[in-house]
Parts: sequence; C-alpha cells; structure tokens
Amino acid sequence: MPFKLATAVLGAMMALSVAAQAATELVIATVNNGHMIEMQKLTPQFEKANPDIKVKWVTLEESVLRQRITTDIATRNGQFDVMTIGMYEAPIWGGRGWLKTLEFGPEYDVDDLLPAIRSGLSNKGKLVAAPFYGESSMLMYRADLVEKAGFTIPPRPTWDYIAKVAAAIHDEGNGVYGICLRGKPGWGDNMAFLTTMVNTWGGQWFDMDWKPQLNTQPWHDAIRFYVDLMRQYGPPDSSANSFNEILALFNAGKCGMWVDATIAASFISDPALSRVADKVAYAQAPTKLTPKGSHWLWAWALAIPVSAGHPDEALRFISWATSRAYIQLVGKDSGWARVPTGTRHSTYENEQFIQAATFAGAELQAISSANPANSTLHPSPYIGIQFAAIPEFQTIGIVVGQQISAALAGKRSVEDALRASQSFADREMRKGRYY
Repeated sequence: MPFKLATAVLGAMMALSVAAQAATELVIATVNNGHMIEMQKLTPQFEKANPDIKVKWVTLEESVLRQRITTDIATRNGQFDVMTIGMYEAPIWGGRGWLKTLEFGPEYDVDDLLPAIRSGLSNKGKLVAAPFYGESSMLMYRADLVEKAGFTIPPRPTWDYIAKVAAAIHDEGNGVYGICLRGKPGWGDNMAFLTTMVNTWGGQWFDMDWKPQLNTQPWHDAIRFYVDLMRQYGPPDSSANSFNEILALFNAGKCGMWVDATIAASFISDPALSRVADKVAYAQAPTKLTPKGSHWLWAWALAIPVSAGHPDEALRFISWATSRAYIQLVGKDSGWARVPTGTRHSTYENEQFIQAATFAGAELQAISSANPANSTLHPSPYIGIQFAAIPEFQTIGIVVGQQISAALAGKRSVEDALRASQSFADREMRKGRYY
C-alpha cells in the first residue's frame, strides 16, 4: 500500500476510534409502558443521526421510577440526563428551579402542542418538560358483549348504568369479567383513577382551608361503590392490578369494560396485540353527581434536571423524541394506530391517523374538556384533577392508595381505611403548616 494511502487509512481509523471513544453517554430514566418501549426500539435512528451520542436506558416500573427520580433530583445526584416525569412533578419541580427550561428551535413548533398539555408542563409560561404523550381517561368496552347482553353504552354514561352493564356481561365461568379497574396502590396508580370517581361523586382532597376531606360522605360513597363493583364483577386479585396488568387482561379478551388512560386505546385496538381489537368501542368516563373531574389529565414528558451532566445532548434527544417528525416515524414504522397521541394538534389533523385510530375523537374530546383548575363540585384550593399539585400530595396519595387497596383486598373495611387515611393526611398537612 502506498505510504500516503496507508497514512490516510490509518488517520481515518484513528478518527473513528476517537469519535467512538468521545461519544457522550446519555442516561435516560423512563417508565416501562408500550410507547416508551417503542421509543427505545427507534433510538438507533437517533444515534445514527447523532453519532456523538450513545443512549443508555434505565427502564422502571412506574412507582419505582418516581422514587428513583425524586430522590435523584432532590439530592442533585446527577444520575440521569433525561427524566420521564408527569404533570404533577413538572410545575412543582420547575417552580423550585430543579428543571432546565426547554428552549426549542422554530422547527419544533411549540404552538402545535395542545394547550392543556403545554400549560400543565410549564412554569411561568415556559416549558420545563416536553410531552411524549398526553392522555385523559375514558371508558373502553367490548361492544360485542354489551350488544349481546341487550345494552347500549351512551356517549356519557353514568356509574350506576355501568354497574348494570357489568353485571349483565360478567361471565366468570368463561373467563370474562364485567369490569376491570386499577387496584394497585399508589398516588399515580389506584388513586389516579379513584380520585376521578370521588370527584364525580362530589368529593375532593382538601377544602378551601386545606383540611383533608377523606372521611366525608362522597369519599365513603364512591369507595364503597368501587369496592362492591370490583368484588362482584372484577377479576380476582384486583388489588394488584394497575395499567399494564389490566391491559394484558383486556387484550386477552378477559375484560368487558375498562376505565383508564385514553392511551390504552392505541394498544387494545391493535390486532397485533389484542385478540379483541375489532370489538372495542369508546365513551367518555362515567359520571355520578357531576361531570367535573370525572376524567383525568396527564402527560408523560421528558425533562432535564439541572444536575444533568449533558444538558445540550439531552435537549437534542428530547427535541427528537417529542417532535412531529417522531410521530411520523412511528406511524410509518409501526402503524398510525400506535403513535404517541395526546400532544399535538397535527396528530388529530392527520388523515392517516384518523383512519387508523377509531378512538381519536373520544380521546381528543376527553383531553380537551379536562380542566385541572376546576375539577371538583365544590371549590378546592389546589390545581389538578387526579392529584393535588402540592409537594405533600405524593406521600399522602401513596398512603391513601395503600389503605384503599387493602379494603379492596378485604383486609380492612372501607370505613377503617378512610378513617386512617384522614388521620394521616391531617398529620401531613399540619406538618406542612397548611393550618
């Protein structure tokens, strides 16, 4: 080989070696749900376009993720460059200065983000987290079973009517349960759903003096209804079920109805994942005394802690993963029914998505009508539908979730569970000097 050519080849090899060694490792903490798994599958495309970055994923169950990232950001440990957080953490952590403000270029098109989602992830009008997908909650049901039982589901059903339908379609002998609802304890697990039930029964977490309201009649009525409904027409061991467990049951044809995150529709309507994909229909979340707060508002979003070691590279990743182009990529790679939804106007204006996603109208209606600033029948001092956006709520919600899960499992009465919940919440609010 001529000397000049050999030198050039050697130089190129050394440059590649240096580039490989210089690649920044970007550590991203995320939750173990379907859309995040899809993002991980597509990450090599980001790495190909950004050869100076190598992504390392830390994928955790929801409650474990919250524990890890809360500890990391509060101690400024710097373990993660990107964190997957929600609409509870974003305003609190942003207000404390724990998150980087996200500044995107014009190609990102911030104005394309749905207003309710964008507002919930902002601090003083500036985004501190970018939505990967947004959601509300709605009723998803087996239209074939409902029709066979002689019922129809109206666009806005009541909980009393849903209980009648659950009784009619429940067929435990054939492995079909009338209704599946969250029971696994956690402020973002069973309490996310149960708070919407309490809201529509006319209840709330705190009154205008910040006094906990967990031992009031609306809480007793809503939780008693829930426990009775699940014991009669739910699957066994419901106290251990959250989103992923119920998704598996529904896709296997074992759930007649399910009230949960609108994002679930992407999976239960996918023939590659669901045995009942062609039998599913949708309606708004059930109501009781009031429609206020009957369905939640949430977004899983990507944020950069101020302790991140590689904030510039982190912003590049977030810009890619939450962009309109990423949604197009998923649509082409996996099908339009499986794109992350609930974040951008343009998604719901895309004809390919509308044709593939039979749930699109119900989902957008639920998200657009959710109002975190007015989610209870009587005035409340807090912002949030399925949570109260105060630092103390996370601890209170976890304990209350444990108490109600125990009641569902038959380990204690509803009355005892709510009495203990009220006592704990009162201590925490006094400790926080709310009164």
